Order: sequence, then C-alpha cells, then structure tokens
Amino acid sequence: MPGRAEGGMSSRNVRRRGSRNFIALWDAFMLNATEGPVSQYFRSIQAALGGLEIYLSNPDVKLGGSMAAGGILLRYLDRLKNSFSCWQNRIGFTEQFRISRAESGFPVFQNVLELENDRGSAEKRLAAIPDGAAIRSEMADFILRNREFPTALQTQMAERLYLEQIGKGEIFSPLVLPETIHVSVNEKSGRPLCIVTWAVFDGANTLPMVYVAGIEDSSDNMTRLLVGRDGKLNPEVEIPLPVGGLLNPELAAAFDDFVGKNGAYSLTPATIATNMDKDFPTLHPKVLRRVVLGPFYSAGITENNARINEILSRVRKPDNAWLLTWTVQEVFSKAERPAVKGFFSSTPAMQEFHIETNDLEAARMGVSAYEKHALVPHDAYQALYASGEAAAIFGNYKVHVISGNNVVSEV
Repeated sequence: MPGRAEGGMSSRNVRRRGSRNFIALWDAFMLNATEGPVSQYFRSIQAALGGLEIYLSNPDVKLGGSMAAGGILLRYLDRLKNSFSCWQNRIGFTEQFRISRAESGFPVFQNVLELENDRGSAEKRLAAIPDGAAIRSEMADFILRNREFPTALQTQMAERLYLEQIGKGEIFSPLVLPETIHVSVNEKSGRPLCIVTWAVFDGANTLPMVYVAGIEDSSDNMTRLLVGRDGKLNPEVEIPLPVGGLLNPELAAAFDDFVGKNGAYSLTPATIATNMDKDFPTLHPKVLRRVVLGPFYSAGITENNARINEILSRVRKPDNAWLLTWTVQEVFSKAERPAVKGFFSSTPAMQEFHIETNDLEAARMGVSAYEKHALVPHDAYQALYASGEAAAIFGNYKVHVISGNNVVSEV
C-alpha cells in the first residue's frame, strides 16, 4: 500500500522512529566523546583561556605604563582559542594530538605546524567532501538501515567541521607577524615612536609568547613624514591602525625576518632588544615586553609539578582542577649612547639596557622587571589553600581566582 512500510507502519513513522534512533545514537556517541583525559584537557584549557579573557577584559589591567593589557593581548588570546577549537575538531578524525605533559602543559609544536599546513589546504580539501547536510542525511539513512552508528561518516563530518573551523578565525601560528598598533612622537628626541606587537609559539619549550616593543625610528623618511613643525605627530598623515608590519616600509620585511629569528624563549628579552639595536641602526628599542603563557597544570593530565597536581586531584569537579600561569617580562633602555660621526667611521646611537641585578630571577631572565601571575578556579584555590601550601606554591605570583564570570585578583 502506498505510504506504508512493512508491518503496516507509515513511512512518516519509520522516519520519525529512525530520527529518534539517530538522535539516541548520536547522544551516546557524544557522551562517550566527552569522557576521558583528552576531552577533560580541552574543557580545562578552554575554561582557563576563558578565565584569562575575563581578566584581560578589565580596563584596569595594564601592560606596563598606561597601556591596557586587554587591548593588546586579547587578539592573540583569540588566536589561541581558535587553535584549540580546531584541535578539538581535529581529534574527531585523527588521533595525532599530544601535549607537553611534563613541561608547559600546552600542545607540542607538531600540532601547531599541522594547523598551519592544513590552513593552506583547507579550501581544496573541503571541495572534495560533501556538504554537512548531505553527510547528516546519509548518516540518518545508515542508522535506519543498519541500526548502528556510521563511524566512517562521522569521521568525514568531523573533518569537514575542522576544515570549516580553521577558516573561521586566525590561529596562533608558529610566528604571528608584527603589527604596528600605536604611533606617536617622543618630543624629547624628536623621533617617531611606534608600538609594535608580534607573537611566537616556541617549539622547543611549547610556549605561546606575545611580544610588545616600543621603538623609536630615526630614519629620515619617517621623521619627515610623521613629525610636524611643532615637534608633534603630523595631523595631516592618516595612519589606519593597526598596520601590518613595522610602520617603516623600508625596514618592514627585514624586521619580519628579524623577529622570526629572534623569538625563541631561550633568548632573554635583553638579548633580543640588543640584537635589534645592533641590526637596525635607525631603530631604537626603548622597551621590550614579553608575555610568556604557561605552564598550565591539569589534574590527572599534566605531570609538570607532582605536588600541584596531587592537590588539584582533590578538587571535586575535574573541570575546575587546573591552574594557569603566565609571566610578563620587561627590559627597558636606561640611557642612549649618542651616535658618533667621524671622517673615517661612524657609530650609531646605542641603547644601554637596564638589568635588575639585585633580583637574581630578574638577572637570570635578562630583564629590568617581571611579574608572575597565576589564574585558578575558586574550587582549586580552596584545595590549594586547605593544603597549607598555597603560600609556598604561589610564592611571588600575583594570584587571580575565577568564580563564574568574575575574577578576583591579589587574594
């Protein structure tokens, strides 16, 4: 009979029951997918990055001087969050995902490289995969026919979601090229002053890092263009910030190459600033800040600090059993040796960078100053505090406790 299936059941009812079976099987699959250490890791790191976003969104949080930290760092945090969303989708069709469990707690460098490579081929690969609606329809038909979950189709769907996600937003690449985000004039020196930012994912130490530099430019072309007769920024020059790369077009390509070669965590900020000063005679780095994100600790997953992990394991809700740390390092110029112009040779102006030798850790880092921060959920902070070792664990860290959508600092 038309409109009837075997047993007298209408095709509409068959489809409705098949839809219920599909949903039940899909829910079972998703429940299974949300269990285990990999899923716990993603939930924990996403909660940590979300908490950091809340902290940085506070306009009172500064990155040295009067610069709002959020205005600079949130763009790079968005890149990192996008990368983690991509990695989470990627494990739906490949098992190749590893983190640095004993060191930083972040994904190993190979994962970063794979995202970068896949980003370039995403459009071509997507063209070879059926669209999402077609895959879902085929999955439903497979369940109706076979009464089991279509693993191969689910893998195909996961790959499509991954390739779509990787094209949605910018990722945290091995090197995020420089941008000029602020331009002014130092009225004392008469030079244009640019704030330039870039980021590096250090492969050896698996650490994401953001750099912020205040650089004066004594190039004739930039001085003529940007400095008005009154010694202030020329109001007739429109600068559509942020500008990709160093503002000086004659040095932009060389500067990109420089940061790519001088971004490793093993290089101290003082070494990087000194190298910049030597390599670019007309660039004068007055301050260089580096924000090093990590280590990240997660109970039952990371092994980078046995005592912290043991205490975090007491937290009742695994999603709250984590601790995120970061360090802000700064080196600044305390004086400038003026340029010497001679008949046979000339010496460019050189910076004298201050290293705080009275602080052993600052001297070891090669910085003028530093700040160490720790972000922890309220439940985890209570466990650390109850252990009686909170003071020893946090030491000279500035502690920020997240509860819901609020972050309380300096507890």
